[in-house]
Amino acid sequence: MRPFPPPTKADLAAARNRIIPDVLPAPGTALVLFSGINPSLYSGATGLHFARPGNRFWPALHRSGFTDRLLSPAEQHLIAGRGLGITNLVQRATARADELTPEELRAGGARLAALVAEHRPRWLAVAGVTAYRTAFGHPRAQIGPQDETFGPARLWILPNPSGLNASWSLDRIANEFARLRQAATPD
Repeated sequence: MRPFPPPTKADLAAARNRIIPDVLPAPGTALVLFSGINPSLYSGATGLHFARPGNRFWPALHRSGFTDRLLSPAEQHLIAGRGLGITNLVQRATARADELTPEELRAGGARLAALVAEHRPRWLAVAGVTAYRTAFGHPRAQIGPQDETFGPARLWILPNPSGLNASWSLDRIANEFARLRQAATPD
């Protein structure tokens, strides 16, 4: 059940360049900090991460075992208590990630580095390999765990959960999230 009506076309247009707040656990308590590329207009209009219908972040988070039930975007605040957080490489909302410039992605990478240094998650999980490659200058990076660390955090590249990423099914995305969960919570 939706706690709010879906945004109108006018709401979506007004959401361009809007910034939505990060969802962060207390510094030093973060198990995994998930970083999207940037908010969609739908997320910008609602103020909620991964809010667009068809985005597979929340179902993948649940199917992987990070949450005991499927959370709606409106329940995003509940993940901080599980040691999980959400941020974005670039904070401004756009219709498509390809509207972002390489300079914006690199600047977002620097902001993300400062956030990781402050909150010290065990893992940073970047959802979007192409954006990661551009932001951090690793043109050959692949989905999965990375050999290098990101400040104090281990690094995992996840597939982009957007419905526009048709080359990855929900099952494949959830399996990659599950691999991360198993690495992050080995007990």
